[in-house]
Amino acid sequence: MKIGSNQRVSGRSYLDGQCLIAMPGMSDTRFNRSVVYICAHSEDGAMGIILNKPAPDTKFPDLLVQLDVIPSEELIRLPSQAERMQVLRGGPVETKRGFVLHSADFFLESATLPIDDGICLTATLDILRAIAIGSGPENAVLALGYAGWGAGQLESEIQSNGWLHCAADAALLFDEVIETKYHRALGKIGIDPAFLSREAGHA
Repeated sequence: MKIGSNQRVSGRSYLDGQCLIAMPGMSDTRFNRSVVYICAHSEDGAMGIILNKPAPDTKFPDLLVQLDVIPSEELIRLPSQAERMQVLRGGPVETKRGFVLHSADFFLESATLPIDDGICLTATLDILRAIAIGSGPENAVLALGYAGWGAGQLESEIQSNGWLHCAADAALLFDEVIETKYHRALGKIGIDPAFLSREAGHA
């Protein structure tokens, strides 16, 4: 299965491994201009990670110390990947909990959730320890919190023109240029953001 392909369950289309793109008229301000990677979607609901909202005043090396993953004196020996790793505001649910979205070259039995071909999610301190010593995944971002929807809620929001969706790719998930991800996601489905803004709200 390729990144961004839909899974069909009992004749319905689910969005695991795709990205949601918030429409300009999104009523929930927490998701204004958001790009959300869907980690799980079924008839019971959906869970995703916002990809383009950095966590304010939060640095990955500082979190490693706060969580007792490493002592502060070891910060000078952090690999460059750990020093640069992005910390995102992943969503409004469980905002004190960390979720690492990462490439599939790292896997912990009973802890890592495979999402789509090449993309996984892990939510334990073990992956943070691995990243801190340079044995973690090649690509990763840490999200604080996640976006969640109850049964039928996401489908209803899509039908009400709250969201568009597009195929995911490694750049949308992992690159460091966060401020352009919204425009790039729209570009993947051939939409000019300026045109979308002008047309929002018109019949």
